[in-house]
Amino acid sequence: MYQPEQYWIVLAFMITSMLCWGSWANTLKLCPRFRFQLFYWDYSIGLILGALLWGFTLGSHGAVGASFLDDLRHIEPARALWAAAGGAVFSLANLLLVAAIDIAGMAVAFPIGIGLALVIGSIGGYVIAPVGNPYLVFGGVFLVIAAIVCDALAYRVRSSPVASVQTRGIVVSLIAGALMGTFYPLVTRSMSGAGRVPGPYAITFLFICGAALSNIPVNFAFMKKPVDGTASLNMSEYFSAKPLWHLCGILGGIIWATGGVASFVSSRAHSVGSAVSYSLGQGATMISAIWGVFVWKEFAGAPSKANRYLVAMFLLFLLGLGALAASPIF
Repeated sequence: MYQPEQYWIVLAFMITSMLCWGSWANTLKLCPRFRFQLFYWDYSIGLILGALLWGFTLGSHGAVGASFLDDLRHIEPARALWAAAGGAVFSLANLLLVAAIDIAGMAVAFPIGIGLALVIGSIGGYVIAPVGNPYLVFGGVFLVIAAIVCDALAYRVRSSPVASVQTRGIVVSLIAGALMGTFYPLVTRSMSGAGRVPGPYAITFLFICGAALSNIPVNFAFMKKPVDGTASLNMSEYFSAKPLWHLCGILGGIIWATGGVASFVSSRAHSVGSAVSYSLGQGATMISAIWGVFVWKEFAGAPSKANRYLVAMFLLFLLGLGALAASPIF
């Protein structure tokens, strides 16, 4: 398998993770009448295709460790369960995050949900695998927390006709973030410890298998009782959707899986570790906010005070991500 160790290559992988994780939700925005529960079936298919794509390419070529299929054949059951459990937690968290995007928009759901996940995941990852300057790691996390507060304040002053929808969007984003922050330590656990340690490509595939399997009962439940307060759904609406919408959902899954592989690969580099890899990948928050503000115009017509909070959010995120990126060097 391919496993980079030079820091500039590992940094490129982490930036790729950040760009992919911050951009996949645009595929949902391209399907304005495709309910997120229906979208998520195609998204799960895309996750599996993305994991297989990178498993049979980068995961099967290179001079480090075992190949993708060899790793899958010889993985310890406990490690496979840790990875699959991480995927199951991720699936529930991501469904809630997609619901929050539907309710509140990308510029709000990502900074609050993924920002909170960054705090929980980076601390958990550092406890399991303490790599990087702790002052820069936790200083960066603190700056991200400040950025989340600024984003929440911007959302609060944004003009909106329905206050209950504002509250629901924030609450769903916070629940999604709390769950999302726990999946990465589970994945880190599957790639840590004594014995034969599997490669990140096999772990990604098992992680996504756990996500896809757990998605079946969870998404059916969300279809019957949507968290956004809308009417229930049935599968006939999925099969009658436009082919382009199905393709967008699959593409969204492939994009996320690409970011997941990039993050898990970089977390295995000796100079980086899982806390830094996960934290820098969660710069996705800033990427999604850029999409939401500048492309989808989610804050169009908002008071100037909201715009000032958004500027502060971007600056704090940049400073926090810079500290996290520098932590392996210093």
